[in-house]
Amino acid sequence: MLHRFRTVLIVLCTLALVACGDGIVKRVSEPAASLQQLTVQANGDWTVALRLQNYSSMPMSFDDVALTLTIGDTEAGHLSAKPGISIGGVSADVINVNFKPSPAARLVIADALASNRTLAYSLKGTVSATPQEKKQRTFDINSRSTLNQAPGLPGVLR
Repeated sequence: MLHRFRTVLIVLCTLALVACGDGIVKRVSEPAASLQQLTVQANGDWTVALRLQNYSSMPMSFDDVALTLTIGDTEAGHLSAKPGISIGGVSADVINVNFKPSPAARLVIADALASNRTLAYSLKGTVSATPQEKKQRTFDINSRSTLNQAPGLPGVLR
C-alpha cells in the first residue's frame, strides 16, 4: 500500500511539473553579423549585403546596426542601418546597406578584384535587437572572415 501511494505521489508531482511549463525554452543568444556580398557600384560606392544571424530560440527585432568595416588592414568606414526587421529564432536575414568607403579601402578592393585574390575583412561594433516580449539589448559584434570574387560577376565579392 505504501509503495503504491509513493508511485501515485511521484506521478502526480511529475504531472504538476509538466503542467507548469510549456516545454519551450526561451533563450536569448548574441546575434552575429557578416558580409554576404559586397558590390562595387560604377561611382565607386559599395552596396553591402549584411547578413544578420539570430541564434536565439525566439524571434528578435533588429533595430540598429553600427559597425566599423575593415578591409584587409584598411578601415573602410562605418556601416549604419536601422533594419527594423524581425528574424525568427535560429534564423538569418540579409539587408542591403549603401556605403561610401574610404579612398584607401576603394584601392584595396580594386586591387583584390584586379588580381582575383581573397580579401580578409572584419566587422566591429554593435547590433541592437529586441527579443520577443522583452526589452531591447545591445550586443557587441567582433567578426572576421574573407571575401572572394564572384565568378562571372564583375565587381562582386562574396
